Amino acid sequence: MSAPRVFFYVQHLLGIGHIARASRIANALQNDGFDVTVVTGGLPVAGFPAAGLKTVALPPVVASNAGFSGLADERGVAVDQDFIDRRRDLLLRAFHDTRPDVVIIEAFPFGRRQMRFELLPLIEAIEGSSPRPKLLSSVRDILQENRKAGRDAETVGLVQAHFDIVLVHGDPGFVRLEDTFPLTHDIADKITYTGIVAPPPPEQASETFDIIASAGGGAVGMELLDAAAQAAKMLPADLRWLLISGPNLPEVDFATLSQAIPPNVTLVRFRKDFPSLLGAARVSISQAGYNTVGDLLRTDCRPILIPFVAGGETEQTVRAERLAKLGLAELLPEKGLTVDHVAATVSAALAAPKRTTADLDIDLEGARRTAEIIRAMLA
Repeated sequence: MSAPRVFFYVQHLLGIGHIARASRIANALQNDGFDVTVVTGGLPVAGFPAAGLKTVALPPVVASNAGFSGLADERGVAVDQDFIDRRRDLLLRAFHDTRPDVVIIEAFPFGRRQMRFELLPLIEAIEGSSPRPKLLSSVRDILQENRKAGRDAETVGLVQAHFDIVLVHGDPGFVRLEDTFPLTHDIADKITYTGIVAPPPPEQASETFDIIASAGGGAVGMELLDAAAQAAKMLPADLRWLLISGPNLPEVDFATLSQAIPPNVTLVRFRKDFPSLLGAARVSISQAGYNTVGDLLRTDCRPILIPFVAGGETEQTVRAERLAKLGLAELLPEKGLTVDHVAATVSAALAAPKRTTADLDIDLEGARRTAEIIRAMLA
């Protein structure tokens, strides 16, 4: 019997969180014996999807502004109708070539409305297929607050009409979908929680740093990194710092940081062994993105979270506030962030009693559990 075929669509527009989470899930599916094809629609990101996975790379688009209201190509030029039509046709061709048993669409219809030009035709193709593949939505546990009337009802209508399952990648004991999606009760029969899609427990670190400051993909992390670099100058010089800028930090900002760091600070763009470095660190300074928090919850490192709020973003603030309330993180605001705030909070975190992962009661096995759910659905 041939392996079940999975067609997994993921579109990252600004950071790398969406494609990182999707890659972890795709790896777990492949490890469980599925034949996985990952379709990506954003700029290439080193290491995602992982080597060994089948991939289809559509002509990339990015968010043309922090509010995600427009699309641009890899040169920053607004996409036109010809570009849109070409992407849609390439996606549909990849779907028909794959002939999947399962289609997973990451974020949509709860997010990624900008991609309706190709996702609605994909859904139409799914409904017209015989046999019809199962259609799943893959969403993180905390959704962005919808600020326009009717959006939530539109989402519910699409889920009810077309989706077999909504995979919510979270632990309902930590946060439930209805906390950020008010019409959850209308699709309650479709929802399955998987646990948080966290990495496996980290391996032994090849290096040890006391404090790690990271900016995720780096597209919006300059203020955080600069504050960390300046705070390092105010704290004892024997503390070892690592600043990870992310691949998308503009080159001019990276050069500016390089000139400003003291001798006890190392600046890099990316570390493949980031999870193991966190496992050996005493304190982490970061935004509160889904994947970064998943990495942190696998370790005893004390997190200082500075949630991203530009463009009206609410998701990271909700996550950071939940973790702070549980005593699992310190919270600093992105707006009005000062070097004094960072230095004082790092000093307090270094002096605080050590937290251990044994104290944690949050399910972190979301990738493996997703594969189990899909396997059971097909059976």
